[in-house]
Amino acid sequence: METVLQEFREQILTASAAGTAIRIQGGATKSWYGQLCEGEILHTCGYTGVIAYEPTELYITARAGTSLKEIDSLLAEYGQMLAFEPPHFGVAATVGGMVAAGLSGPRRATSGALRDFVLGVSSMNGRGEFLQFGGQVMKNVAGYDVSRLMAGSLGELGLLLDISLKVMPRPMHETSLAFAMSEVDALHALNLWAGQALPISASAYHAGRLTVRLSGSESALRLARAKLGGQELGDLQAFWTSLREQEHHFFTPEEGLALLRLSLPPSAPELKIRSKNLVEWGGAQRWIWTHEPLSIVRETVQKMGGHVTQFRYADQIQPVFTPLNPVQLKIHQELKRAFDPAGIFNRGCLFASA
Repeated sequence: METVLQEFREQILTASAAGTAIRIQGGATKSWYGQLCEGEILHTCGYTGVIAYEPTELYITARAGTSLKEIDSLLAEYGQMLAFEPPHFGVAATVGGMVAAGLSGPRRATSGALRDFVLGVSSMNGRGEFLQFGGQVMKNVAGYDVSRLMAGSLGELGLLLDISLKVMPRPMHETSLAFAMSEVDALHALNLWAGQALPISASAYHAGRLTVRLSGSESALRLARAKLGGQELGDLQAFWTSLREQEHHFFTPEEGLALLRLSLPPSAPELKIRSKNLVEWGGAQRWIWTHEPLSIVRETVQKMGGHVTQFRYADQIQPVFTPLNPVQLKIHQELKRAFDPAGIFNRGCLFASA
């Protein structure tokens, strides 16, 4: 792989000297996410392979261009998984793109977010220098926070190379329960259950139906079923995968509308905006289609303690991500300059003004 790394370095140094932009690209399954950015493509798909996997130590290290499909298959052989259930959005999804996008799936509310599972990374900065942060096991935490900065950075802080992730055992048993109720009642139930010792690993509310997934031992699931009631649906793996991959019918594009992702406190009440919506993560993540102006939605959600992202089909005239306040923007700009002095990597992908 030394030849591939040298090619990366030469492309970065050439762009840095000329001040031209580079667009880092793996499987391109999430290329629509974020602000539009241009530049010469730096392909990572030639930098592949699992470097280390220790099932007993619960970690895996892989090169950024390695496909998520390969990682999932390897972990499944040993009864393990990426517990944050990252969305793929296509068979070509890579480990580097997964970390750069920073997205998590249905299990996030109970297992943690992607950034919580990043143990260490190596990367190449805008000077063509090789950097390494963190380690491979949880007890090695040197530079851990810098590794986490890469999660969700959309490639603006440098070229990800090698990534170490914590892995977890797959649940012994899973089943799903369904309840017919209003959104108000569903939010109340989810907040009530969150304070109890229940093996809930995912939740989704849409169109008058609340669905929860239970994961754990057979006895734990039996006790939870008796306590919660509802209609038992069995193992709904296809349903939860459809939510993770946004293949559920709710996510069918609405002409002229952006799919908005709302991040809110789980205890936030029902949104008082005319919209079609789906609620996940115990109420903390809400997806909506609405004809209301984005500025109105952002103001309403901000008053509720949250923020809004134009997740997909964005109106690029409006900011995709909630604009940073002056202090946050200065921190972001200084971080960008520290890792990428010439501003070549995925220029403007997060914030157009940065």
